[in-house]
Amino acid sequence: MTAESAEHRRHHWPVPPMDGYTVDDLFTLPDLPPHTELIDGSLVFVSAQRDFHSVVIDLLVSELRRTAPRELRVRREMTVVIDRRNGPEPDVSVVHAEAVKNREQTYYKVADVLLAVEVVSPDSEARDRDYKPHKYAAAGIPHFWLVDMTGQDQHPVVQVYERGEATGTYALTGIYHDRVKVNVPYDIDVDLTAINEL
Repeated sequence: MTAESAEHRRHHWPVPPMDGYTVDDLFTLPDLPPHTELIDGSLVFVSAQRDFHSVVIDLLVSELRRTAPRELRVRREMTVVIDRRNGPEPDVSVVHAEAVKNREQTYYKVADVLLAVEVVSPDSEARDRDYKPHKYAAAGIPHFWLVDMTGQDQHPVVQVYERGEATGTYALTGIYHDRVKVNVPYDIDVDLTAINEL
């Protein structure tokens, strides 16, 4: 192997700017892996996902769309711009319909999001459970769901949170094992046992 061919095989990782990356960088840096997120100016890469992650997202997107009113839209794995240094990518988002500008759109503004959903993954557990919910609440997203996998039966469990206006933080309003039936941000009824058919 020549030195030149070895050089071509080597990855050239970008050197972060002194103050970290911005959302402008997130959208313009070439060759970023799919679903790269920006958290506090740092690029976060996503590893391969489990089947559980994929089918739960499919189930939630389908069921949330089924009952969504005309003024809302449901999206999967789209960047939400919180500020110039934060562009996380919730697994599922419910956004205002007017926020959808065209089919080439790559992000939504945080003010457009009513519900953010994170499905816990082993490689991002701390971000999904702690860091991202804190960011979402501080940015004003009124509703948050955290979806986890139970032990042996590998079934989804959904923790539903609502943001308190006085505190600016999320409070747990329910834990759902078989069916999520809530009336905020709209009337939602999701049969979690349907995952067995996917």
